[in-house]
Amino acid sequence: MTRKSHDQLAKQYLAELLTPIGKVETSFDISSEVRQVDVWFVPASPLPPDVSVLGLLGQMVSSACMLEVFRNPPTLIEVRTCQLKLYGLHGELLRQARREKNSFKEADLPFLWILTPTSSTQFLNSFGAESHPEWVQGVYFLAPAQKTAIVAINQLPVTEETLWLRVLGRGGTQQRAVEELVKLPIDNPLREKLLEILVNWRTNLELKADLTDEDRELIMDLSPAYLQKREEWRIEGIREGIQAGIREGRSEGRREMIENLLRVRFGEVDENLQRAIALMLQLPTEELTRLLLTLNREELLARFNPE
Repeated sequence: MTRKSHDQLAKQYLAELLTPIGKVETSFDISSEVRQVDVWFVPASPLPPDVSVLGLLGQMVSSACMLEVFRNPPTLIEVRTCQLKLYGLHGELLRQARREKNSFKEADLPFLWILTPTSSTQFLNSFGAESHPEWVQGVYFLAPAQKTAIVAINQLPVTEETLWLRVLGRGGTQQRAVEELVKLPIDNPLREKLLEILVNWRTNLELKADLTDEDRELIMDLSPAYLQKREEWRIEGIREGIQAGIREGRSEGRREMIENLLRVRFGEVDENLQRAIALMLQLPTEELTRLLLTLNREELLARFNPE
């Protein structure tokens, strides 16, 4: 079950990142024998300039490729099964080109990227996988004719360029990456949608009746995203409530909204805060909202009880 839920997350997550720069199909069927590819990606032509925001992932998908994502390290058989899908796809594309009387060069055949949370030296050596000087640590290529590479997510350098892939790791690697994602500027074009995907995934896991140890690990790994979004939603709800009360134009409505917010933030509204409310009511909407959400109790009293 966890494997299936991770597959769904990986597909949705990668589709969100890749859709702006090309054509994405998830759960893509290869007709020779029905085998689903996690993600089948064909980049737009020409490649959009903003592909650079995807860092290492953008470098990987600069040409047509398959992405197979594993929650647990794949076995030798699982890697070969991924390659079988790749070569089945190659055959299908070549047959289609012949039917349409088009040429199809070796360089045009799609590449396979296998994403694994960890990988041992022995495992990589068994495939003859080697690092490449033009690629970062953690990316290992099989012999060129195999058109396959293994990405050991836990070995990737902790940089902004690898962030989008490290989110798909596990344990400490994933948790730290999610914390980095949370800290991105709010106006980052990818941050909001990806946080929502991660929060929804975590919520769905919590609703399961029979949580496994791996499920609980995932819930912990995704907690930073959940807590951040919950706080953002809470602040947004408070802000909307304040502004709705103020828009009513009635002093009673405004006072009630301010009192409710002060209770949420400080637990009670004592005499000092009650006296401060009278001055708060005189402020414009935007200024009042900003002060109520940013100042602590002492700062509010100093601001509205200067004596």
